[in-house]
Amino acid sequence: MALDWIRVDGNRLAGEDGRTVELHGVGLGGWMNMENFITGYPGNEEAIRRLLRDAMGRESSDAFFDEFLTDFFDEADAALLARIGLDSVRIPVNYRHFEDDARPFQLKEAGFAQLDRVITLLARHGIRSVIDLHALPGRQNQHWHSDNPTHLAEFWRHPHFQDRVVHLWEALADRYRDRPEVAGYNPINEPSDPTGEVLPAFYARLEQAIRAIDPRHVLFLDGNKYSTDFSCFDAANPLPNVVYTAHDYALPGITSATEYPGVTRGEYFDRSVVEQSFLRRTAYMRETGTPIWIGEFGPVYSHDRSQDEWRYRLLRDQLEIYREHGASWALWTYKDIGLQGLVHARPESPYLQLVGDLVEKKGRLGIDSWGGSDAGVRDVIDPIHALFEREWPDYAPWPWGRQPHVAVLVRHILLAEPMAEEFAARFRGVTPEQARELARSFRLDACVERTGLTELLSTHLRH
Repeated sequence: MALDWIRVDGNRLAGEDGRTVELHGVGLGGWMNMENFITGYPGNEEAIRRLLRDAMGRESSDAFFDEFLTDFFDEADAALLARIGLDSVRIPVNYRHFEDDARPFQLKEAGFAQLDRVITLLARHGIRSVIDLHALPGRQNQHWHSDNPTHLAEFWRHPHFQDRVVHLWEALADRYRDRPEVAGYNPINEPSDPTGEVLPAFYARLEQAIRAIDPRHVLFLDGNKYSTDFSCFDAANPLPNVVYTAHDYALPGITSATEYPGVTRGEYFDRSVVEQSFLRRTAYMRETGTPIWIGEFGPVYSHDRSQDEWRYRLLRDQLEIYREHGASWALWTYKDIGLQGLVHARPESPYLQLVGDLVEKKGRLGIDSWGGSDAGVRDVIDPIHALFEREWPDYAPWPWGRQPHVAVLVRHILLAEPMAEEFAARFRGVTPEQARELARSFRLDACVERTGLTELLSTHLRH
């Protein structure tokens, strides 16, 4: 199916014939940028790949990840998204698929070939792609999803890392400059620049570098502080052919809330409150007269299926708000092991039979940030907070303050490190064929569709 070029036209996206284009899509989290809650491992991607290679050996490890890259998203997955009525996919990628830290600036064809494969099969089903660099060398934010084993975002302090990102985007722009099925480029996922000074200057540099090669594709630029803060950008001079991108996770959908409408962390949430949050996060777009694209949003789902109804109600409210304000969107995320995806691996799959109890242990210890809880480790966390309250009561580190900072250091890093070794040990002695069979647990025909969610999306898109 032929897909035409899109461009920014004032406060909207437009096709070649001038018609308004709104993107209604999903993120392909966990594929070319793996995340712990999506596929079940603890910690960050580079560490678990290294530990699995040590446990299985290179041949079995390569067999697992090669099979995984094909099976996690293939023709049947694209057909399902088309059936639902989605017209775009945001494709998160990790720079490690394109470049090794030991050989900076030497690009690897294999990563481009994988990206080509999915962009092509999506286009075959009439679906546009947005290429999203989700993990940058040096790490652009303080959390696991930038493949960060620490709590430091060194990208903003080292020109070497910035030079490598410009080089990679020049190569991506050169490869896709003549392909309109690529809706555009999302150069940095959820940047978190503590100074607020490096990000706008780097965007200006990157925009010039990309435009020198590819003047046509739309750039989707995330705001600072995980795409929630646009105060560091010049509202008088937005960059041309650029969509400034907000992420819009509603608090009741990503916490241990038990109802909606209702009270979450002492604050009442209903549709009007959710809309006000959206309006705050997208004020820069209205001020600059540029289009709105919500690059990520969506609730997580509890094992308690009785909570699904109010979580779906929250999602419906968000979708209706976006429609009323002409906002494009990409729901997070397509496929996982059961927390948030449109489809998920079966509990009885070979993969989850092997590691399912460790996934439960991660939950008990609150090791995953996304969808996790510290309820099982309060005996560890509470004394630390009491110490800070006594000794450093005003300590409020970037980006979210003391309580999340302690959670990152203690639960998501300190506890995740031995947990990752325990996880990898389960793969010791796995043969190449067994490794491929484990990876096949993520094939669509081996997964379960979350029909309440897919039907909600289909109904919204049909009306």
